[in-house]
Amino acid sequence: MRLAEVAARPTLVVAARTTWPEFPETWPRLSQEVWELLRADGVTSGCPNVMLYLDDVPNVEVGVLCDEELSLTGRVQVSELPGGRVATATHRGHYARLGGTHDAVLSWCQEHGHDLTRTRWEVYGPHRPDPADAWVEVYWQLA
Repeated sequence: MRLAEVAARPTLVVAARTTWPEFPETWPRLSQEVWELLRADGVTSGCPNVMLYLDDVPNVEVGVLCDEELSLTGRVQVSELPGGRVATATHRGHYARLGGTHDAVLSWCQEHGHDLTRTRWEVYGPHRPDPADAWVEVYWQLA
């Protein structure tokens, strides 16, 4: 766990309003829309996956880090991950335990008196065949 100052980072995303029970089925479809656009423009790698949770509804943006100018189609839009002061941690291992890393950041912030907004995001490392080798950067925006 650590505090950091981060710059805003450009993204290509599909935004949606969903529910937490629906989200596990929703995010792959949103991600697929973004990757279809990237592949149509010849981009097959180099764009880490991201998920931005704007609130607890959740209103989300699912897509990739990307600063290339592409011809946008469908619901894909240009956006950005927020800049500013954050609490951050790196999750290592299976994605099924990613919620535990979010919980750890929340607990750490509470213990150390850091107020948070409800905006948080994840930046995914490169795909690995073994889920145990996966890693994700988790960020929570400070109030």
